[in-house]
Amino acid sequence: MEERSFEFRAELWEWDGQAAWHFVSLPDDVADDIDERFGHRAGGFGSVRVEVTVGSTTWRTSLFPDSKRRTYLLPVKRPVRTAEGLRVGDLVAVSLRVLV
Repeated sequence: MEERSFEFRAELWEWDGQAAWHFVSLPDDVADDIDERFGHRAGGFGSVRVEVTVGSTTWRTSLFPDSKRRTYLLPVKRPVRTAEGLRVGDLVAVSLRVLV
């Protein structure tokens, strides 16, 4: 069975724009591995469905490719940030599983 789980730590940052979107950029090695193994199954806009756990909060979302940063972005919604006490600049421990 193909391994679909990944763990990493990355900084929480806010999108420079009108919307207050918050993201974690996947480390290059994790993004490359996901792209190589699951990129061919990507949905609209190159998205990859995942289940994510940060702290005690688990949710389902999608990773989105970012050609500018050359990685995948993980959106982190306000309810998750609030529940886990996360702020921009925090180093976030992420566990994710690709849903295939």
